[in-house]
Amino acid sequence: MPESLGLVTPFVESFEEPLSLERGGVLPRYDLTVETYGSLNDTRTNAVLVCHALSGDHHAAGFHEGATKPGWWNDYIGPGKAIDTDLFYVVSLNNIGGCSGSTGPLSINPETGVPYGPDFPEVTVNDWVHTQSRLADRLGIETFAAIVGGSLGGMQALQWAISFPQRVRACAIIAAAPRLSAQNIAFNEVARQAIMRDPQFHDGHYAMEGVVPSSGLGLARMVGHITYLSDVAMGEKFGRQLPRADRDAEGANFAVEQYLRYQGQQFSERFDANSYILMTRALDYFDPTDNESKPLADVLKVTECRFLVLSFTTDWRFSPSRSEEMVDALIQADRPVSYARLESAHGHDAFLIPDATYHRLFKAFMDRSFHDLEGAQ
Repeated sequence: MPESLGLVTPFVESFEEPLSLERGGVLPRYDLTVETYGSLNDTRTNAVLVCHALSGDHHAAGFHEGATKPGWWNDYIGPGKAIDTDLFYVVSLNNIGGCSGSTGPLSINPETGVPYGPDFPEVTVNDWVHTQSRLADRLGIETFAAIVGGSLGGMQALQWAISFPQRVRACAIIAAAPRLSAQNIAFNEVARQAIMRDPQFHDGHYAMEGVVPSSGLGLARMVGHITYLSDVAMGEKFGRQLPRADRDAEGANFAVEQYLRYQGQQFSERFDANSYILMTRALDYFDPTDNESKPLADVLKVTECRFLVLSFTTDWRFSPSRSEEMVDALIQADRPVSYARLESAHGHDAFLIPDATYHRLFKAFMDRSFHDLEGAQ
């Protein structure tokens, strides 16, 4: 049984150099909240960057003091696990625009002395990758042994391989897509509208009013959560069962209703509404082909690393066909790529859930990345 990392402690890296953003804004300064696991080797070549998805953060593995719930990818990061901390030095951060300690809408705008709120500038995957490269410089990491991520995290990993090809030796892209479909953008817009139409939203200035648009944010989470699950998973977990009597079931006729309300409530207590809007916009904007002005295969010709692409059969938010677009483009670009479409009943959430086959393939790729690293020294 692989071990847990145990207690982990985040830290903050502050950057005083202004950051010019892709969509025109500027951050005069910013903070990144970071966690690291394992040890950096003497040659500083065994680092792995973990990129988080839409509602993720820096806490990818281990436990915070006093917490009973581990990091969001704890099943895949740690001693003996797919991302083996006995071999690798793992870096995980909360992206700018987030709400888990890095500079975002809840942070104080140094120009006004009040929270940014809706005035926080728009960010993109490109912006995140550039802040991550600055963080790597700060940590003394010139080249990553691997950059990995699922969903929106996988898009960041792909952008890294394109933007900084000489700094990436291996890239794992899990349950992702080269760009969103119109349907995906539509789901994100419904979620944003749910937030913005909440009476407590106050045009995004809710923090100044001392309120939270919890109803709209909870509804946004409910909509998103439905798309992350599969029909099979929802049927197996809930079917047409009645609500649980030991939980609040007021107005809920079915267990699935009760579950979604609980998810919405929990999310609204831990996530910021303006951050959710920013993050979904960044997801929408992502498109390495610049609105298909250049074939994806041509874009990927600049990459220099090995790729692993994984998809899940019941993921209809980022279906296997979207992963296969990337695989086909990498083959056309004559780049080394391994691909697997994994059987799973868990929908898009499958990339977060323990699975023996998934773990075995992921670990094999990561272990090879370490051995390739040793062979290059």
